[in-house]
Amino acid sequence: PRSILQWNVGSHRDISHESLSLFRLLEPRIEILVLGTGDRVERLSPAMLKQMRECGISVEVQDTPNACATFNFLMSEKRLVAAGLIPP
Repeated sequence: PRSILQWNVGSHRDISHESLSLFRLLEPRIEILVLGTGDRVERLSPAMLKQMRECGISVEVQDTPNACATFNFLMSEKRLVAAGLIPP
C-alpha cells in the first residue's frame, strides 16, 4: 500500500545498513529502491548495495529530482518500488 514513512537520514553520509533496514521490512516486499541523494549523485558503499541485492532489492541512486521522476515512472508501471529521498 502507499505509505509515507519518516526516514532519519539528513545526507548521503547518513545512509547505512541500519537506515536501509527500513526498506527491507516493507510489505509487500519492494523490488526496487530509488535513492535520491540531494543535489547530486553520491556514491554509496558497494557492501550496502550488495546487501540490498542479496535481499532481492535493486537500488537506483540518483540526484533527488531525477529519483522523484524515476519513482513516479516505476509507480505508473505498477512496480513494487520505494523511494528514500534527501531534499536537494
